[in-house]
Parts: sequence; structure tokens; C-alpha cells
Amino acid sequence: MFSLKRNKYIKLVRNKNKLTLPDKKIYPMKKNKKVFVIDTNVILHDFKCLYKFQENDIVLPIVVLEELDHLKKGDSQINFHAREFTRELDKLSGDNLFNGGIALGKGLGKLSIETGKPYSDKLKESFPEPTPDHRILAISEDVKAKKKDIEVILVSKDINLRMKAKSLGILAQDYKNDQIADIEKIHKDIETIDNIDDQLISKFYETHEGIPSIEFKFKQKPLPHQYFILKGQKSSALAHYDPQEKILHRVEKHRTYGIDPRNAEQTFSIDALTRPEIQLIALTGKAGTGKTLLALAAALHQERKFNQILLARPIVPLANRDLGFLPGDVKEKILPYMQPLFDNLSVIKNQFKSQSKEYMQIEEMQRSEKLIISPLAYIRGRSLSNVFFIVDEAQNLTPHEVKTIITRAGEGTKMIFTGDIHQIDSPYLDSKSNGLSYLADRMKGQNIFTHVNLIKGERSYLADLASDLL
Repeated sequence: MFSLKRNKYIKLVRNKNKLTLPDKKIYPMKKNKKVFVIDTNVILHDFKCLYKFQENDIVLPIVVLEELDHLKKGDSQINFHAREFTRELDKLSGDNLFNGGIALGKGLGKLSIETGKPYSDKLKESFPEPTPDHRILAISEDVKAKKKDIEVILVSKDINLRMKAKSLGILAQDYKNDQIADIEKIHKDIETIDNIDDQLISKFYETHEGIPSIEFKFKQKPLPHQYFILKGQKSSALAHYDPQEKILHRVEKHRTYGIDPRNAEQTFSIDALTRPEIQLIALTGKAGTGKTLLALAAALHQERKFNQILLARPIVPLANRDLGFLPGDVKEKILPYMQPLFDNLSVIKNQFKSQSKEYMQIEEMQRSEKLIISPLAYIRGRSLSNVFFIVDEAQNLTPHEVKTIITRAGEGTKMIFTGDIHQIDSPYLDSKSNGLSYLADRMKGQNIFTHVNLIKGERSYLADLASDLL
């Protein structure tokens, strides 16, 4: 036995996952590593997913490589992701074998590939068909059996596969890296403030210079380009916050290319769509709230400021039927998916007589291709300088797809993403993980961005009732 002098003795005290030393410095304890088994759809959602699991190890089932091999040819976003992932995998491995795993980088874990494994009796009895999903389950079972002291988790965006894994006693979870923590929070950008002094509201109608935001004594600092509904005892006003001048300006209703705003949210939308300093906009809301119609009307209203107006949407086939199911050539196949966009254009055209200047201007813009309505896939690779770009049904895009689109914006381009985050056609996206929610959450607070959530349906009472009740 030996002794240490008191002044040289260092005592370690465990305190809520941290080690506390006498000098009061805090040293976080090393977390227990986990092993994540990755499904194919996670890679197709985010081909950079290998670098999103921190210090934990990753297992890639061999069947995933087989599925990626079948998807590497084609022009869709999932084909692109499949190719990019295999290139990244090749770069990581080089000429080395996967024996023992390959280091993913500083502060990250290792990547290993597991070949096919025999089915356990439990798996055979429950899921006898040798589908790719069941082969992934067999590999997950095997990894769990080998690593008894380590938490093994199957990561998949397929809800059914996660349920199957849990029924076999395998931990399973969704890919959470780009999920929104609080989905309701992103809908609260428009703030209604009651009990405002009527004299203060009167100032909005007396001056065009606006009112300094400090006069309103907000509990929290307004977000850049945030919109407000201000209510007094006898009067009210709609207002916009200017982040540069720190001033609130009154927002007035304006007719825009034949379209009149019918509620406060539509008024805010038109204001944002026509403000040059706002370059990126997210318009969310249920069907019939006017998101796409307002964006298109604002684009036509400002057509002289832009070289081109692009209106696009992703093609997400319904009922598991791809474009090949539809008759006709390529243009005829995509027409049913683009028809809602043409319908919005028709609504605007019908506000004018066929011989009017506005009607003929729209016709000429279509002929000269200054106004283009196209599937989103056909836009990829195009130059997006000085373009008014509307992306409809953006809730069907992944966060990476939204990022890819925005990073193509050149000088003078204005981008608008519209959609209903509760009406998603993609089987591997939800309200928390889709690109539109991700955009509204991540861009909040930026000086060139704003988000307007439209609540009231204006298509018809029947459409509004169906949206709420059915």
C-alpha cells in the first residue's frame, strides 16, 4: 500500500454524466458507443448519412448494396443519391477490405459491411418470404447476437420494417438527423398581438415611414420579415418587421395580377412575394389556401424584373404506379402531374378577357418560354440566375433535395417553396422530415427569408370543410 500527499490527490466525483475535478473544470464522460444498421431508404434520403452518426459504428447490410445497384441508373433524385453513395463508399474503402471496419473520420465510428445471414427460427416463422427487408432483419439479428454488450439499432424510414424489427426484439428508429424537433413551432411565425394602444395603430395609417419596433414593447425580438396582426380596442392593422431598419410597416391589401387577397395570411404572402429584399419564401398551408395561385400571380406581376418564371413540382406517382403505367409519350405522361399548375394559371387568365393586355401577355410568355411549367427533374442543371422560381408540392422533397435546389440560385433569383406538410405522397417522408418543414425551421431568422402559414381555405366552403373533416 502507498499513500499520496493530500495536495496532490485528485478526487473524481461522478455528477450527472460528467467528471468534476477540484479546479471546477467539467469533463464530459465518454458515451457508450452504439451500432446502427442502415436501411436502403436512409441512403436514398441522405447519401451523406454515413457521417451523421457521430462516434457510433455503422453496419451496412449487403442487400443494401444490391438494392443500390438496381437504382444507380436513371435521372430521378433517388438514382442520383444511389450513385453518389456508391462513389463515396468506393472513396472510403479504396483498395482496402472491410474486415474489421473502415474508419469514417476523426470523431466518427467505423463502417462495416455484413454479408447475408441465415434466418433464425423466429424470423422464419414470422416472415418466411426472402425479401430484402427480411434479409436486413436477419443481419440485424445476427449483429445484435454478436454484440451483446452494445446497443444495436436498425435505422429505417420504412415504418413497417421498424415495426417488424421491434416485434423480433430489435431496436429500430427513424433517421432523425434532419427531423424538426417541434413541428408546431414553425407555424407560429405570424403573431397576433392584442391590447395594442389604438393611438399607436392610428400611426400606421398616418405615416408611411413605419413605427420603430421598440414602441410596441415586444416580449421577444421579432424575427426578420416577421408578420403581425395588431389588435386594439377599436382598430387593427397588419404589419411587417423590417430587420434592417428595425421598424414595423403597415401591410396593405393589393390586387396582384387579377387576384385579390381574401385574408390576412394571403395579404402577408403577396407582400412577401413582392418584396425584393426577401429572396427565399416558404408558403405552407392546407389545400385551397391559395399558396401556388398567389405565388404565380406575384411572379406575373413582377415579370419585367426577371428573365424567366419557372413553375415546377416533383413527380410522385400515386398508388405505386410509375410514369410507365400511363399511356402516351413523355409529355403526355407528365401532363396529369402538371395539370394542377396549369389550372392555377387558368384561374389567373380567366380574370381577364381573352383580348386583354394581361391575357395576351401570359400567352406570349408561354410561347417565348419566359413562363415555363415543368417537372422539377427537368429543371436540374439549368442556370437559375435572375429567375422567379416556384417549387410546388415541396413537402414531397427531402431536405437534401431542397438544399440542392436552393444552392443553384444565382444573382437576382427569388425562390418560393409551397406545400402542405400534412399531405405527403412520399412513403418515406413525414411532417417532421420533409424538405419544406426543414427549410422553414433552418432558415428562420435569416434576413432574406420569411415563412407564411396560410390557414383559411378560400377555394370553396366545400373544399375547406373536406380539408378539415375528412
